[in-house]
Amino acid sequence: MSDHVRSGRVAELTMALSLATDLGTGQPMEHGLRTCWLSLAASEALGLAASTRSCVYYVALLRFLGCTWDASETAVLAGGDDIAFDAAMAPMLMAEPGEGMRYFVRHLANDLPWQRRAGPIVRALSDPALNRRSLSQHCEAAARLATRLGMAESVCRSLAHAYERWDGRGYPAGWAADDVPVAVRVVTVARDAELWACRAGWAAATDVLTHRRGRAYDPAVVDVVVADGEHWLTGLGDDPYAAILDAEPAPVLMIESGNLDAALTAVADFTDLKSPYFRGHSTGVARLAVAAGQAAGLAIADATTLGRAGLVHDVGRVGIPNGVWDRRGPLSAEQWERVRLHPYLSERVLRRCALLTPLADLAARHHERVDGSGYHRGDSGDRLGLGIRLLGAADAYHAMTENRPHRPALPPAEAASQLLDEVDAGRFTRVEVDAVLDAAGQVSRPPRVRRPAGLTAREVDVLALIARGRTNKEVATALVLSPKTVGHHIEHIYTKAGVSTRAGATLFAMEHGLLSP
Repeated sequence: MSDHVRSGRVAELTMALSLATDLGTGQPMEHGLRTCWLSLAASEALGLAASTRSCVYYVALLRFLGCTWDASETAVLAGGDDIAFDAAMAPMLMAEPGEGMRYFVRHLANDLPWQRRAGPIVRALSDPALNRRSLSQHCEAAARLATRLGMAESVCRSLAHAYERWDGRGYPAGWAADDVPVAVRVVTVARDAELWACRAGWAAATDVLTHRRGRAYDPAVVDVVVADGEHWLTGLGDDPYAAILDAEPAPVLMIESGNLDAALTAVADFTDLKSPYFRGHSTGVARLAVAAGQAAGLAIADATTLGRAGLVHDVGRVGIPNGVWDRRGPLSAEQWERVRLHPYLSERVLRRCALLTPLADLAARHHERVDGSGYHRGDSGDRLGLGIRLLGAADAYHAMTENRPHRPALPPAEAASQLLDEVDAGRFTRVEVDAVLDAAGQVSRPPRVRRPAGLTAREVDVLALIARGRTNKEVATALVLSPKTVGHHIEHIYTKAGVSTRAGATLFAMEHGLLSP
């Protein structure tokens, strides 16, 4: 583990996140990069200033950064596969309401028999605020994560209004015309042009843009994209990643080593929003891996690299449907194959980014085992260095101490016993397990109660439960309160934390370490 991450370009990190959001929304890889390319070309044609083009660049790459927030809810609505549903609905994101609703009914859970589709369709149609609620929370989550990535205020403000429309019928605020941030106006058209062109050809894309001109879309942006968009896409070439990196508007933004951990922690939280069962997992694994590395005698730089790999090790999870991750019963053979795919997807995202390449090998092999029984490569023995084994053991132990849909969290002592059973079975060695248990013994002592933003102890309890996806009624039952009292607590939490949705509150809890087992 001598190839350490030191510094790099902000664009590299945001491009990696763009690839991850492609996975999470069911789009072809590099959809976000191609959108960025079209957005930049349109910005040039519109004569936008360099500072505005920089905002457009990052908004195009990060527009769907909030996509993991309600994946579990979407999966329930869609019969299990949130990613396939998002992919099917993608062309309708900026459609007229009637058109979008008809398309929604045709595609909701359309792989299920009609009698099983009827219930979800009725529930969705009986909740007219569903779309507004979902997209508004995506916006707050994206803006909050972008702030932690070090994005400019203009980028964060644009992401906070990523689904506004030219005609004022968008979300979250219903802004119209020139009140909609210019980056949103440009990226909205460019994204839909790329999506329709790749699915149905440029003629179909032109028809859609023309139909929605002056409705969802800024007419000036539509005009330049319709005129030259096909030519711009053709000019992208065979390596979109390199082209987009080279096209970053000046000044080129850098991320220094001192700021890298904060940015990677934002990536971890983006990943862990995917399911209520995962929230806080990646940051917890990272802390445990660093401590275990130090206990095992690793150099400080190597332990730091191990922790950073822990922060991004599960980014590939976003490419697997929540019907798999949230399933309460046994997984089918096909579902297990999907689970085994997520380290490969992590590696695929990380290796495309020079800044994160030094972390890719560690992250991609956290499910490998010494006896060769792990995945996705099936490596064994000497092919698994100490760092890989430490990260794997830290991940395994931490997961055992977290709730999962098929079992409750294990007490630390039982989790330690089960990890030692893995040694007896030949899947880990005693070296990494002793180091992890040593580290876990230090962090498993009752922590000092943390109450950021002036939260009371009871508000911290409520926040931890709603961040795990509990309803107000479930929180009330767990804490022996009335649902009305829970509602009051949530109002106070939102005010103190400076958030307005559950997505924002959940990220606040994750940012302040309030979800540790």
